[in-house]
Amino acid sequence: MNLTIVKTLPKGEQTLVMDTRPKRLDGLSEDQLLVLHGRVRRGRNKYRKNYRQGAAAQVKKDGSRGAASKKSRGDSERAEVFEDALARVSERLAKAARKEAGALRKKRLTAAKKAKAARAKAKEQAAAKKKAKQKSKATKKAAPKATAKGKRTSKKTPVSKKNVAGQRATKARKNAKKGR
Repeated sequence: MNLTIVKTLPKGEQTLVMDTRPKRLDGLSEDQLLVLHGRVRRGRNKYRKNYRQGAAAQVKKDGSRGAASKKSRGDSERAEVFEDALARVSERLAKAARKEAGALRKKRLTAAKKAKAARAKAKEQAAAKKKAKQKSKATKKAAPKATAKGKRTSKKTPVSKKNVAGQRATKARKNAKKGR
């Protein structure tokens, strides 16, 4: 950083450039770096625009671009100071963004692992309930009931027997058609 050029800047822009020193950038968060990056970029654009417009207007008078650019050298040097400052802030912002992205990724992965574990636990509990329910049904079926003479022991009704017979007949017809 060329301090002689920095001293030619207005007070507000001097402090802006000084805020981009590495020691000052250390304690800033990603959001604060974004704000600083925007401010430095606006300053750089200002001096770059002034340099280009001044040189473009001078070309007609001087007849060459080389001669015209020498006359607006001060704006060029100020723009260069801001370019350096912008590079420092951009580098620090990139590091902060990578760090933040890593932290967010880690947080998302732990949340996903917790959700997966919760789903697995719920699935195990549901399976255990189902098993217990089946076990209780099996014990109910296994215990024979005392039947009185003349009462049905099976739950087959005449209608259900008819349905089963109809299904068998339909299947037999289809097989006969296919030649089986």
